[in-house]
Amino acid sequence: MAAFSVTTTTSSYPPPSLHQPRPSPISSSSSSTHFQGSLLLQNWNFGRFPSWRTKRTTLICAVNQDAKQAVKDTVQLDLPKEDSKQVHDNGMEVWSQFAKRVSGEWDGFGADFSNEGKPVELPETVVPEAYREWEVKVFDWQTQCPTLAEPGDRVLEYKSIQLLPTVGCEADAATRYSIDERKVGGADTGITAFAYQSSGSYVALWDKKDGLLELEYCLISPQDCESRVRIIQHINVSDNTKMVLQSIRVFCEQWYGPFRNGDQLGGCAIRDSAFAATAPLTASEVTGVWQGSKAIATFDDSNTGSFRPLLDDQVLNSVRDGDNNMLLPKKLWCSLRESNDGGTLSEVGWISDHGRAITSSCIFSSTAKLKEISLALETKAEEI
Repeated sequence: MAAFSVTTTTSSYPPPSLHQPRPSPISSSSSSTHFQGSLLLQNWNFGRFPSWRTKRTTLICAVNQDAKQAVKDTVQLDLPKEDSKQVHDNGMEVWSQFAKRVSGEWDGFGADFSNEGKPVELPETVVPEAYREWEVKVFDWQTQCPTLAEPGDRVLEYKSIQLLPTVGCEADAATRYSIDERKVGGADTGITAFAYQSSGSYVALWDKKDGLLELEYCLISPQDCESRVRIIQHINVSDNTKMVLQSIRVFCEQWYGPFRNGDQLGGCAIRDSAFAATAPLTASEVTGVWQGSKAIATFDDSNTGSFRPLLDDQVLNSVRDGDNNMLLPKKLWCSLRESNDGGTLSEVGWISDHGRAITSSCIFSSTAKLKEISLALETKAEEI
């Protein structure tokens, strides 16, 4: 797909292919030779690659430039909101690409954090005796997230599976501790709103009743389409107005192959490690002026259903301080704060090593109704 421009004067948001196709799936046990596809966005200089990868990337960029023009021919960003048929058609085109990229076996680690960003230890009853004897604190679950989306039908199903902690490579025979099954699409699923992008990123708002909402952000790495994070904010809503952050759950996941409904486990071949107790992001990495371009989806009475593709393109300029952000490991942050108009703004971000970030936010009205979801690629402005 085309480059994502992050300048103050222009913006060209990615059309329906943010990343290159994945390679043919192979067993997770041979992950040392697993090819991690990565499309280098044109304005993002992440370093030099071997010549074989450069050739592959060049070819993909050329193909995606053609895709960009095709999208421009079919997606009219200035469509009136009442043109629901055109919005639906564009949404199905984006959904087809999204389904291909989000589906598969996503394995990794997950952890809970307080509303102050402090990691929460696992219950003592699930921690192996060896760890207790060594007085080792355990904060991370090993996790699976088998995911399947149908390209021709807007239905997404996935499971968040927590595995009991094990010692050493017993992880290959880990036992499931809990399974949280989710379905997007259909009736009585608990989904309030869902916005998706062709890259495989999405935002989902779940109504858990009793005044509790779950706001789930899934962000695909701009550098590697087989790496993602999911940040879930648990939010309490009182009197249909005040929104308060209760806790945070974070998953760091890698793609290990096509959908197998969780039958294949990466075990000791997992390309990541426990992260909850590692150093959090520093405030200085977030504070400052950020510039970029964002895609948006709006939610109001004129929308048809709760599904919205992230299509629009707007120049983004924002100033962030370190006062309202929960700083998390893996260069992540999130926040939930009151906006200038009396509503609420939720935001999450994932920073790379070069002052780049993929961010997502949700805007709520003063009555806690969702108004907008956005997804952006940003660059931190150089300090003068």
